[in-house]
Amino acid sequence: MNSKIEKIYYENFKDAVERNKKKLPALHKKLKDAGVKYVLSSWIDLHGIPKSKPVPMSDFEPLCLGKGPQFAVHSISFVPELTPADSDQIMLPDLDSVYICPWDKTMAIIFADLYWEDKPYNVCPRQALKRAMQKAQDAGYKGMCGIEPEFIAMKYGEDGKPVKAIDSDPINGIRPRRQAFGYDVEHSLDSMHFLKELIDILEELGWNLHDVVAEGAYSQFELDFHYTNLLEMADRLVFLRILLKEVAKKNNMFITFMPKPTIGDWRSGAHINFSMEDVNKPGKNIFTDGKSWSKQSKYAVGGLMKNSEALTAITCSTVNSYNGLVPRVGGFEGGTVTWAPTNITYGHNNRSAQFRLPQNRYCIENRAADMTMNVYLALAMTVSSVMDGIKNKIDPGKATDQDLYQMTDAEFKKLGIKRLPKNLMQAIEALRINKLSDEVMGSVMKKSFLSYKNDEWERYHQAVTDWEVKEYLRLY
Repeated sequence: MNSKIEKIYYENFKDAVERNKKKLPALHKKLKDAGVKYVLSSWIDLHGIPKSKPVPMSDFEPLCLGKGPQFAVHSISFVPELTPADSDQIMLPDLDSVYICPWDKTMAIIFADLYWEDKPYNVCPRQALKRAMQKAQDAGYKGMCGIEPEFIAMKYGEDGKPVKAIDSDPINGIRPRRQAFGYDVEHSLDSMHFLKELIDILEELGWNLHDVVAEGAYSQFELDFHYTNLLEMADRLVFLRILLKEVAKKNNMFITFMPKPTIGDWRSGAHINFSMEDVNKPGKNIFTDGKSWSKQSKYAVGGLMKNSEALTAITCSTVNSYNGLVPRVGGFEGGTVTWAPTNITYGHNNRSAQFRLPQNRYCIENRAADMTMNVYLALAMTVSSVMDGIKNKIDPGKATDQDLYQMTDAEFKKLGIKRLPKNLMQAIEALRINKLSDEVMGSVMKKSFLSYKNDEWERYHQAVTDWEVKEYLRLY
């Protein structure tokens, strides 16, 4: 392997600080010249949410050398093994992951890694991704991906309840509900007061925005980006969440990434499009032999299918996620398919399969993912599953190129096609017994994640829904 390729994962805190020392002077000048006065160095919790303590630029250099704010992280990210008497975690900014805030250019967000007692903190998702990327790089591979985030723009109505912000559902039947709102020109034009500002910002950031899509539900949108490396894509996605919410506020709206906030609508997903390069041949996609799909691409699919159920516990990480992983959506005349995966299989351009091999690019699209995922853990499990498949030459079997929504249980059984987890509990139980996740997450992080999700499931089962009240209150 090329010895000049930069190291990704630093197991020693001092080595990571030394890396920053080399990059610090140029970055300090860049930020000062740009007028930045305040820096938010942000680490990522188990839910994928960024946390920070803002510092003035006068404290920028100590921050970058590991002498900035420390955190009692266990008070936010539950870790059973830690006590109030344990050491704090040290936040070390990654100086390659700096974003000046377009809505207020006096501020910059820098994504950071957590260290604890001079070692990578064992409940730091960003460190988990770096570790998985380093393992792949040491084996001669580099993961690349593009993620398609979907979201719904909402506002609070006169009664204080949340409603769609851009064109509302025709509750009173004044406007007939169509089969889908996707790609609608009128809706796109009605949304441009918000979308123009967003597109301009993304173009200024140089993120290679491919397009903006008016999706199937009212006030629902999708952003498509060109590929970049896994860490940069993860950082961008977290920054995008912040950016979208800030732009929406300026337009008297709010953004939700909740997969299924309303009944009778399509879910909001976040498809992961993954490919792999040879580290010694930058730009060479190993998923193609130049004419068609390569053997390595099929082994990669095999690794993903083998670990699919555990992976889904991370990529679809909430109770609500599984309300969208169903074959059909109500609310339309005759009903219609959801375009969401329900079975663990792959197909050539088959949008009903969990893993799609698109007709216009050589990548593997995982359609069982949404924006509730911790994107760092999701990509760490993805690249590790792909490496598992390539290393062990896991055969995924024949592609399923027929409409899975039309197949019967007997047909699935005959073909050996398993169902995706139907709910969060099934998914986390699959994660619990999955061996690869032990390696990717480590025992402490995995235990913490499972504890969170078990608690979420238990609290969900203590809730009483509107549906239950309508269904049972006067019947029994």
